[in-house]
Amino acid sequence: MNVNQQPHMASPYGQPQSGYQGYQQTGYGNQHVPGGYPTPYAPYNGPASTYQPGPPQGMRGPPTSGPPPVSGTQAYSQFGQGDTQNGPPPMAALQQRPSVSQQYTHGTMQLSGPQSSFNQPFGAPPTSMQQMTNQMSGMQIGSTVPSPAGPGYAPPTVSQASASAAYTPSAPSSFAPSSAVHSQPLPPDSVAQTAPQPFYGAPPTPPQPFPGAAPPFSAAGPAQPPAPPLGSQQSFSQAHPPSQPQFTSAPPPVSTASYGGPPPTTQASHPRAPPLTSQPSTFSGGPPPTSSPSQYPQPMPQQPPVSQPNPFHSGPPQPTTAAGFPPQGGPPLRVPHPGVQGPPMTSQGPPTSQTNHVAPPQPGMLPGPPPVNMAGPPAQPSMQGYPPQQNGAFGQVRGPQPGYVGQYPGQQSYVAQPPAQAPAPAPKRLDPDSIPSPIQVIEDDKLNKGNEPFVTGVRGQVPPLVTTKFQVKDQGNASPRFIRCTAYNMPCTSDMAKQSQVPLAAVIKPLATLPLDENGPYIVDHGESGPIRCNRCKAYMCPYMQFIEGGRRFQCGFCSCVTEVPPHYFQHLDHTGKRVDCYDRPELSMGSYEFLATVDYCKNNKIPQPPAFIFLIDVSYNAVKNGMVAIVCQELKTLLDYLPRENPNVASNIRVGFVTYNKVLHFYNVKASLAQPQMMVVSDVADMFVPLLDGFLVNVAESRVVIESLLDQIPDMFADTRETETVFGPVIQAGLEALKAADCAGKLFVFHSSLPIAEAPGKLKNREDKKLVGTDKEKSLFQAQVSFYSNLAKECVAQGCCVDLFLFPNQYVDVATLGVVPTSTGGSIYKYTYFQGQADQERFLNDLRKDVQKQMGFDAVMRVRTSTGIRPTDFFGSFYMSNTTDVELAGLDCDKTVTVEFKHDDKLSEETGALMQCAVLYTSCSGQRRLRVHNMAVNCCTQLADLYRNCETDTIINYFAKYAYRGVLNNPTKNVRDSLINQCAQILACYRKNCASPSSAGQLILPECMKLLPVYLNCVLKSDILHPGADISLDDRAYLRQLVSAMDVAESHAFFYPRLLPVHKLNVEGNALPVAVRDSEERLSKGGVYLLETGLNLFLWVGANAQQELLQNIFGAPAFSQIDPNMTSLPILDNPYSKRLREIIESFRAQRSRYMKLMVVKQEDKLELIFKHFLVEDKNNSGGASYVDFLCHMHKEIRQLLS
Repeated sequence: MNVNQQPHMASPYGQPQSGYQGYQQTGYGNQHVPGGYPTPYAPYNGPASTYQPGPPQGMRGPPTSGPPPVSGTQAYSQFGQGDTQNGPPPMAALQQRPSVSQQYTHGTMQLSGPQSSFNQPFGAPPTSMQQMTNQMSGMQIGSTVPSPAGPGYAPPTVSQASASAAYTPSAPSSFAPSSAVHSQPLPPDSVAQTAPQPFYGAPPTPPQPFPGAAPPFSAAGPAQPPAPPLGSQQSFSQAHPPSQPQFTSAPPPVSTASYGGPPPTTQASHPRAPPLTSQPSTFSGGPPPTSSPSQYPQPMPQQPPVSQPNPFHSGPPQPTTAAGFPPQGGPPLRVPHPGVQGPPMTSQGPPTSQTNHVAPPQPGMLPGPPPVNMAGPPAQPSMQGYPPQQNGAFGQVRGPQPGYVGQYPGQQSYVAQPPAQAPAPAPKRLDPDSIPSPIQVIEDDKLNKGNEPFVTGVRGQVPPLVTTKFQVKDQGNASPRFIRCTAYNMPCTSDMAKQSQVPLAAVIKPLATLPLDENGPYIVDHGESGPIRCNRCKAYMCPYMQFIEGGRRFQCGFCSCVTEVPPHYFQHLDHTGKRVDCYDRPELSMGSYEFLATVDYCKNNKIPQPPAFIFLIDVSYNAVKNGMVAIVCQELKTLLDYLPRENPNVASNIRVGFVTYNKVLHFYNVKASLAQPQMMVVSDVADMFVPLLDGFLVNVAESRVVIESLLDQIPDMFADTRETETVFGPVIQAGLEALKAADCAGKLFVFHSSLPIAEAPGKLKNREDKKLVGTDKEKSLFQAQVSFYSNLAKECVAQGCCVDLFLFPNQYVDVATLGVVPTSTGGSIYKYTYFQGQADQERFLNDLRKDVQKQMGFDAVMRVRTSTGIRPTDFFGSFYMSNTTDVELAGLDCDKTVTVEFKHDDKLSEETGALMQCAVLYTSCSGQRRLRVHNMAVNCCTQLADLYRNCETDTIINYFAKYAYRGVLNNPTKNVRDSLINQCAQILACYRKNCASPSSAGQLILPECMKLLPVYLNCVLKSDILHPGADISLDDRAYLRQLVSAMDVAESHAFFYPRLLPVHKLNVEGNALPVAVRDSEERLSKGGVYLLETGLNLFLWVGANAQQELLQNIFGAPAFSQIDPNMTSLPILDNPYSKRLREIIESFRAQRSRYMKLMVVKQEDKLELIFKHFLVEDKNNSGGASYVDFLCHMHKEIRQLLS
């Protein structure tokens, strides 16, 4: 990592900084240098992230203790000692320098607003250690001679700008766009004060210096007079009285990243854009506020004295000479400046690579919410086409935003109006590259945590992100594949938890599938005595139990009760108090393991029968006509060989049964002794019963011939049916009765096509009414129509009957009601709207195969126990609860999660931390009763900063989505959205108030580990459930709502922030994937091909200018126009590119629980609208905000809370 990289937002690398009004200024960066060589640019290392984490919060070290900045920068003392020149460069020196990723278009310079060649002189002083070093990001380490003041600090030069003179940045730059310098004196009345002021943009000295270190920037050198106390300093924002300086340089706990830094400023020979954030605004996504800066020198408006906030000017007053006049051209006077040694630091204002401050407000800003588009880095010069993504980092050049014309309505003008002939530069929009990038965070995490195993022995460590590939070594806490927490450092008290509003929850996936290089939980058999447990709270033996009295008793880590150790379990302790057999017993050394349960843990105290699978197939007209019946019957013939089993070498002992139905039900006797299957019809659907016991549930191996005969006959039997009506309730009742009769648990696979309108229990009517969307009655659309299904679900759970529903609708089927039984029994819903045999067969069959084969537990009960101080209070997922503690699951498969929220009921202690134990009692597919136990210990803290440093945003978003999606059952969606925004704003405002050091209210300061909270939360708010577009059906919304309720963190991450890969950058030689790009249309290049993955869909977007060779390799088509947009799978071509792309698609599919159908989307094609719906950083058609706009809105909400 090179320290000489410039924070990206200081943009077009190498434009000069605007000098003081009326006289010249020290030249950096792009200035012409006397001494013989013009150096137009500093060493530049490619665009890189504007954001970067600081050192751990709370450590206050000397200014250089932060990590080096991660972005390209100008060399600070690039011209050696003392040969910097004052004044603007000639126009010739203003060449644009191409970024690594593309060219700057020279001609658009004036439009996009000139930019400073280093950090702009607006904005806050550094607010973290890291920013301190970033402030000096001008320094080039290693390539210049260190000055006496320490490496990188250039010695003061005579030609240096007056340190004590402050000036008004809102005035237009005094340089006309030519090499001539105008030095125009100001009218005397503009001089408001002569007292020395802090140099504009240099930080006031912090109230207390860093322990053991000099104040920021005061390197060894001639002593300066101490800074005035904070209260008396010139407030950088004239909008606040001086007693509250708007910017202070006390570093925040350092991992506060701050984004967006300074607003645009302009350079010499360019007009200065006024500060952007000085205008309250509504969150509407309209044009950002800007005012029209003048292209030529103007007389300056009158400046009020410091004590009076001036509504128009941003910044300290104009520099004055002793005589009270503005200095004329020529070297300024050298006046000592409190607290700053040597030349003014290049980063006057927050360093732009400041982690996480977005848009500092401008001095002079009116108090109030920030404008829609916060002042961020200036818009970059525009370019042709779509800018290619630079390595997923922020490093891109960005063109001026189209459609933002003229001044923001109602905005005060900060400067005298420009002469008519001068074109006003285009207003600026917050640069998306300057705000936290999900891709950057994901890539950084892969780099930092993907290379070594994650060892779970350390309490409270935050695991790698779900997007990082890593190996887990279980050493006493459950793997993050089983449990992920929202916070790994819980607040000690409920008051602290309420204050922070961070949800305390765990997303638990008890039967998660592990990668091949990790061992599954070991099985522990304690014989007939069963698992060892605490006498009082019944927690199972685990690494948190403390053995005492030489090993004869143990003290429970959860409730502190002391329990006798059974004689058969006794073992001596070693000198540390651990049992000598500790590492031989999984339950004493591992976070996850299984106990074989004894008969006491079985229903009715008897060993369970192996489970059964019953296939119930709709044979009404629609189901036969669309090909579903034939496809299911054909597939089942082979699928029955793959029923789940524990030992791959032994046949599965799951029994199977078959039913077909329309208005009546047909049961089939497939007993092995029969020559042909027998059909029995039950037409009395009002009182369901199973007409046969013997021969309905059979062993596949024994009855194979009869079963195959039946599956061959069913499609022919109903080929000519004219029956269009179906029943649904009696179908589930039939399966339930069959399982009851066989006295076993099991799973029903229901293949259903239409709204059940036939006369029968559970009959439904069509209640689809789009007019209710957006009204207070909308919630009724998510609720079940009738109570019949919830009562039926309760009976199913009692029997251990799990229901999986495969829907093939052509119109409304009321998923909200039909889905009640699957979601209450731990089942799944699969939906194939407008199913067509040819196009959808692959997706349906893959889902069916996965669903039938996956490992699962039946008749399960889950309980979560916690240590004293917290308790589980709320649960989310697909299950049923008959009391407040037991989560009952008729079925639990390897993809289902249960999310548990915890609340305080007492204080926690920092020493012991907080413990949780999730125990799931279930019947395995071989009929064995087992207990799976997962243990998790997290830290506890008394400082909010520790909480904010140990959160996991992906898990918080998973929790928020489930909380909100359940909320729509009883509240209008608008209220649900508002409560989410409010809670998120409270989380960030609490951090700002209690953990970040004081800085301007105009800076959005985000905790390092939560800096993606706004972008991800916006994705949840814009989702089809909470903010539907006109084109999404009520059924789809109900389906997605139920789907998300049981999603794990990896799936919810892809669902809300899809992965977008530039496949045209694919390296066919290696295994590495190209770095993803951000989900925004402006990241797409017309010459590119991109693969977008949402967890449910795959899109291959093809740009209109994609290379012919690329299209030939992927599609076998020589031209864009010849690609078939209806293809659902890529042709198998014999070239490395085709092979690698197909491998990637298969690997993506293997990672998800549902098969993702591939859709090819050609640029400008009608399908592109669907594709764009998943570009979640952009505005969407239903009115969802773009990421940039939402960030501004969050900022406004936070400021309202703070004020």
